[in-house]
Amino acid sequence: LWPAVLRREEQLHTAYAMDAVAQEVMFTVGPLLVTLCVSLWSAQAALVLLNAVGVLGALSVVLSPPSRAWRSAPREAHWLGALRSPGLLVLLGAFLFVGIALGSITVAAVPYADAHGGDAVYGWLMAALGLGALAGGAVYGTREWPGAPERRLRVLVALLAVCYVPLTSTPGAVAMVLLTVVSGVFLAPCIACAFIIVDRHAPRGTVTEAFSWLVTTFTVGTSVGTGVAGPVVQAGGALGGFALPAVAGAVSLLVLLATGPVLAPPGGEAVVAASSENDPNRAAEPRFSSGDRA
Repeated sequence: LWPAVLRREEQLHTAYAMDAVAQEVMFTVGPLLVTLCVSLWSAQAALVLLNAVGVLGALSVVLSPPSRAWRSAPREAHWLGALRSPGLLVLLGAFLFVGIALGSITVAAVPYADAHGGDAVYGWLMAALGLGALAGGAVYGTREWPGAPERRLRVLVALLAVCYVPLTSTPGAVAMVLLTVVSGVFLAPCIACAFIIVDRHAPRGTVTEAFSWLVTTFTVGTSVGTGVAGPVVQAGGALGGFALPAVAGAVSLLVLLATGPVLAPPGGEAVVAASSENDPNRAAEPRFSSGDRA
């Protein structure tokens, strides 16, 4: 919907960045709100309240004028749908491991918090992760960045993986909170950059499906990271758990580097086909060229 609401390229870039920030804050704050509701009332009340909030949020989007006016461009019949785009497949593979990194952090933080102060420390760590994402996304969205987003994503994922490495030092609680802030700085920019890339590589008429695949893959990765981190933490403690995000981030970068020719800046016609479908009036949208500043 963003291209249908915002007509300028720099506005679209900022919107994707803020969208990524909002998602990271939601994933961080959500569990804390559940804990608060359970402590104040009960688990049943927390479930009802948060589901009601989710339904109201979904309705506010569905009933908004841009949602009601939006129409997808005609799509070519193909059983693979959006997955017939090689560039999109590469992006999904990379973000599976980004999700694994994020999911493993939430598990690794549990034994660390138990050894350094309990639930309060865990809450601070999760809040620090969200704060880092908020800061990184806000800075990333305030300016236009040179070069194609496909190349920029490799740099952002590399920085994300590097920022996970200091977590393995497992210092005292205050230092660990600061390191967790740093580890979250490049997460929102990575997601915002990926949103732009999806818009550029999705086949005509499949942009919505392509975004769904990205979100689903990232969520699956987070679940896998949570599951894998459990036995890793049991075997290696918090140190082993915090090593997993760094490894997953490195694997994500390797996927992007190994498939560089596949996830390359597309030609003008492919880009327009992917992005202009979001215009319900078929008006001209901001066109991303191979050397754009997303």
